[in-house]
Amino acid sequence: MNLPHARHYIDGQWSDSGKRSESHNPATGEVLGTFADGGADEARAAIAAARQAFDHTGWSRDRDLRAKALFEMADLLEQRRDEFITLLARENGKVLGEAGFEIALTIPKLRYYAALALADHGGGAEVKPGLYSMTLREAAGVAGVIAPWNSPVVLAVRSFAPALAAGCTVVLKLPGQTGLVNGLLSELVAQTRSLPAGVLNIFTESGNEGAPLLVSSPDVDVLSYTGSTAVGRKIMQQAALTLKPLSLELGGKSPMLVFDDADLDVVVPVLTKGVTTFAGQFCMTGSRILAQSGIADELRRRMIASLEAVRVGPGDDPASEMGAMIDEPNAQRVERIVADAAAYADVLVMGARDGAFIHPSLVEVKDFSTPIVQQEVFGPVATFEVFDTEAEAVHRANATEYGLAASIWTRDVDRPLRVGREIKAGTVWTNTWAVVHDQFEEGGFKQSGIGRLNGVRGLEEFQQTKHLVHPVARA
Repeated sequence: MNLPHARHYIDGQWSDSGKRSESHNPATGEVLGTFADGGADEARAAIAAARQAFDHTGWSRDRDLRAKALFEMADLLEQRRDEFITLLARENGKVLGEAGFEIALTIPKLRYYAALALADHGGGAEVKPGLYSMTLREAAGVAGVIAPWNSPVVLAVRSFAPALAAGCTVVLKLPGQTGLVNGLLSELVAQTRSLPAGVLNIFTESGNEGAPLLVSSPDVDVLSYTGSTAVGRKIMQQAALTLKPLSLELGGKSPMLVFDDADLDVVVPVLTKGVTTFAGQFCMTGSRILAQSGIADELRRRMIASLEAVRVGPGDDPASEMGAMIDEPNAQRVERIVADAAAYADVLVMGARDGAFIHPSLVEVKDFSTPIVQQEVFGPVATFEVFDTEAEAVHRANATEYGLAASIWTRDVDRPLRVGREIKAGTVWTNTWAVVHDQFEEGGFKQSGIGRLNGVRGLEEFQQTKHLVHPVARA
């Protein structure tokens, strides 16, 4: 694979504008290549191209073309999946299996929205003799998408695929941490021959000049952002000036509730992956382990042993079970959080750091108001809490400002529904974790976001409803 320099893709043309930045392998520090690093100029050019394509082409009304383009993109990604997997492992730091998992999630998502582009719904009625009303779904216009670095391919597609299926044109801002992966995704878009110029525009930015323009510009009609809650709040403030509709998937602090009757042979491996997948840089990381008192001692012992045994190494090494964090400063940040927690909690496993590598940590807490419980760590760190009753489990699970996801582990057939109904989270799994279905919506309660992604609702986030009233003239 040879991708030494990645460029922006705007209005169907390659652009090398902006400064030239280096991309590094977080595991080794080696330079993997360079990329065009844009900002405000690239954002403006991309917005103008998307506006032109929406206003002056038939894209928004040609559902057959939209389906064809998305199906074609899915086929191209399937053909180049190994390239994406290898580059994700090298540039993003995640292990090969997790990079493969990301691409495996992405291909059917493109096909799902390709099919949904051909479906539609509305309503119609003769409300009085000779007076007809109907509702139509229309594309919202130009969609801005801001995707994060932790899973750049699937999280970009999760927003831009429904936007395209709905008939929007798109400006996609991707992060500098994955500049080469961004370039590979841009190559895929450029190879999608049925996609008209200006419909999907991509620029990479390591700074913060272009992204705010997607929020503030009156030529961007709707915005989809995946990232931190702190940034999500700022986006809401800025978007208020144009009353721009928003879809925000933000931070998470997912509680994993393990009851006395759970099968620990099944629980422990999944909870371990819940902490270590993407080195904990995942909005649905299983970062809070809540153990019922009857099995708490055994679960604690097993989790300590399991986390201590995790093999940490380069993402492209098949023997690695967890890769590096995105960079050394983030690994240092996580190391400080665990060290600070020792002042008020019991650090059961202290994850050692080596450059951008940091081993997973486990911290036992009694007081759920402490920072390590209340704040998103975004690293391979889990807290351990003990509860006695279902009511206490629910109380603890709901004790943070987040509400993205949760997991319930039990052999009781009724408990997951009973407890799951009381947990304030957008997704609640039973005896599993991180299972996503394209046809079912996901999103956050509370400070974990607004709007929904996936499913029909994911498409509707990029549409407007128009009511047409038609009186029929008498013959």
